[in-house]
Amino acid sequence: MAAKLKKGDKVVVLAGKDKGKEGTISSVDPAAGKAVVDGVNMAVRHTKQSQQSQGGRIPKALPVDLSNLAIVDKNGKPTRVGFEFRDGKKVRVAKTTGDVIDA
Repeated sequence: MAAKLKKGDKVVVLAGKDKGKEGTISSVDPAAGKAVVDGVNMAVRHTKQSQQSQGGRIPKALPVDLSNLAIVDKNGKPTRVGFEFRDGKKVRVAKTTGDVIDA
């Protein structure tokens, strides 16, 4: 199945404790159906000090289910993603505006 959400997409959270927050996708795991969004679903990880790192309490973004994310269109509203063939190429399209997401 084609990827509706990709790394670098600006998304909004639809459900959960961070509902309404916006962020950028930093990584996607299609097999698990999850994505890590910067600044969303943060948890504190306690790390031991080593020669490379300071240690202490470090905030870390945990994965969010893809079904709880929606891409933000050019108007700043959450939208679903569809696919169309334009100029012989398959592109992602915003359902609300019909604009091409991929540049």
